Amino acid sequence: MLAVREISVSGYRSLRRIRFPVDGLGVFIGGNGAGKTNLYRSLELLQAAANGTLTRALAAEGGMESVLWAGERRKQETARVCLGVELIDDTTAQGFVYEVEVGLVPQVPDGWGNYTVVGAGFPLEPQLKAERLSLTSGRRPLVLLERDNNSGFVRDEDGKKRPFGTTLLATETALASLQDAVRFPELQIVRQAMAAWRFHHDFRTDSGSALRRPCLAVTTPVLSSDGSDLAAVFATLKHIRQDTVVLDDAVADAFPGARLVIPEPGREASFGLIHPEYPKRVFEASELSDGTLRYLALAGALLAYRLPPFIALNEPETSLHPDLMEPLARMIVRASERTQVWLVTHSERLAAAITEHGGVRPRIVIKRKGETWIEGLRLAGDFSDDDED
Repeated sequence: MLAVREISVSGYRSLRRIRFPVDGLGVFIGGNGAGKTNLYRSLELLQAAANGTLTRALAAEGGMESVLWAGERRKQETARVCLGVELIDDTTAQGFVYEVEVGLVPQVPDGWGNYTVVGAGFPLEPQLKAERLSLTSGRRPLVLLERDNNSGFVRDEDGKKRPFGTTLLATETALASLQDAVRFPELQIVRQAMAAWRFHHDFRTDSGSALRRPCLAVTTPVLSSDGSDLAAVFATLKHIRQDTVVLDDAVADAFPGARLVIPEPGREASFGLIHPEYPKRVFEASELSDGTLRYLALAGALLAYRLPPFIALNEPETSLHPDLMEPLARMIVRASERTQVWLVTHSERLAAAITEHGGVRPRIVIKRKGETWIEGLRLAGDFSDDDED
C-alpha cells in the first residue's frame, strides 16, 4: 500500500507555494478563511489527476480565473496551478513523486485589441502544461513519465523510453490516459493508489439524503465518499464479516445504551437505532437526527471492513453535538492504526481529544500576508519541532 509522505501545492487560491510532510494521522486546525479547505481541496485535485478529471474539476470551481493565486506575482512568474505528491511503500521502500501543472489556454494578440486562442481548446478552460512521474527508490530519481504540453515520453516495462502512443488532449492527464498495466506497471500502481483515496466532507443529512434510504445489498467493504452505501457497509460488517464489536462500541461510546440494528438484507440493506428510552422501538435511518446520522456515517467511513489507503475528512464535527467530539476522536485514532487519516477542523475540542488519545500534535493553519501557511513549517518542507523528536 502506498502511503502519502509529502504534498506540494503552488499557485492555487491562497496557496502561493507550500510543501509539507504527511503523517499517519494529521490534524490541521485554524480559523475561517485561513485556507484549510484549500489544503484539503488540493488533495482532491491530485486524485482528480489520477482519475482524468483534473481540468473538469478546476473548471467546476470557476475556471482558472477563480483558482489561480490571486496575489502579486514576481516578474516572469507563470500563472499556473502546480500540484505534487510523494508516495512511499513502507514495506518495500519504493517511492514515487507525481507532479502536474495546469495553466491557461495560450492566446496571442491580433493587433486589434483582441486575443486569439492558440491550439485546440476553449478560451477559459484549464489546460495541462506539464506532468511528471518519478521513481525515487534508487540512488537518483528515475523519470518514468514526462510531459511538456502534448509531447513527452513514458518508460515501458523494460525501462525504455517510449512515445505516448496516443494523442493527448490538453485537458487529459497522461497518468489517467495511459492505461496499459502490462507496459506501464508503475503508472498503474500510482493511479490505483490515488484513485482509492476517500474524501468525506459532504454527508447530506436532509430528508432527501441517500443516508436515510436503504441501498442495494451488495458486499461493500469501503464506504463511498458521499456515504450513499452506508447501509451496505454496515450489513457487510454484520453479515459477511460477522463482527461488529468495534462498530457497536463506537455507537455505545457516542450514545450510551443505544444499539445499532442491522437486519439481514434482502435486495436492499438498511439499518436503524434502538434508544434506551424506547427499547422495543427501532428508529429507522429516515427518523434519526442529523447529528446521529452524520456520526454513523463517519463510523462507516472509519470502521468499515476494509479501509482505503488514505482518508481525508473536512470538518467532520459539522452537525455533531460537542459531547460527540471525544467518541469521534477515538474513532479517528482507531482508524489511523489501519490507514492514513488526514483532517481539517474548526473544533479545538476535537483536535485536543485526538491529541489526548493519539498523541498527535495538531498543525495550526494561518494566513501570512494573504498566503496560507502552517505554523512551524520551514521553507525546506519540514516542521521546526521535528528536531525535538
